[in-house]
Amino acid sequence: MTAALLYGLLASAAFPLGVALGLLVHIPRRLLAAVIAFGAGTLVVALTFELMAEAVETGSVGYALLGLFAGTLLYIGLDQLLDHAADESPRLQGNDPQDVMPQAARIPESRQQAGISGMAVLMGTVLDGIPENAAIGMGLAAESGPGLGLVLLGAVFLSNLPGAIASTVGMRQTGRSATYIIVAWSLVGIACTASCVLGYVLLADIPAAGESFLLALAAGGILAMLADTMFPEAFEQGGPWVALATSAGFACAILLAELA
Repeated sequence: MTAALLYGLLASAAFPLGVALGLLVHIPRRLLAAVIAFGAGTLVVALTFELMAEAVETGSVGYALLGLFAGTLLYIGLDQLLDHAADESPRLQGNDPQDVMPQAARIPESRQQAGISGMAVLMGTVLDGIPENAAIGMGLAAESGPGLGLVLLGAVFLSNLPGAIASTVGMRQTGRSATYIIVAWSLVGIACTASCVLGYVLLADIPAAGESFLLALAAGGILAMLADTMFPEAFEQGGPWVALATSAGFACAILLAELA
């Protein structure tokens, strides 16, 4: 469990770094899109070659596919609920902090709208991070042990960093204060670290079928997050050339897997 806590803290260390960069450094839109695409490429390796492969090997294809679709549907359902909550604000187009209206800070917003939409944004950010960090804990508890956990740690860190940068910039555009942003991301870091420990605990002493299902559940959540958030955001901001960054992230994750 100590290892899971340490890995969770290391993965969540990308949050304060991303917040600092988002608050203090102006990052060109295309560069940020490339970083998002790079992180997405690493996660593709993590969920296919690592999580799903381990799920199939541990249990069966049936349990793995059941977990995959369950994780995807769970993410979609929660994301839809948060989207409806975020619709309360005229400044947002979705529950992701970077989905803001043009000149968002100048659009009037009541205190109630700000509270509801702010909670939706916070929970939406947590929703993106929980399956990734839970997968790290599950990887540590799986038969592959530290090797699988290390690959997932690298992939999650590289995906958390651009997400934190983009979200911080989006929060600033909606008029959120630096204090609000720092506190919000601190809560996200705590939740994601806790999910890493919980993933380890859940996978430690369960039958092979349950282990297969949970590993694939995390993979399904990550896959849904990639399709819903990271790939569309990267393409919208950077155009088709961000595919090269995705391939670079994929290649780096493959090399990390080989080294691990």
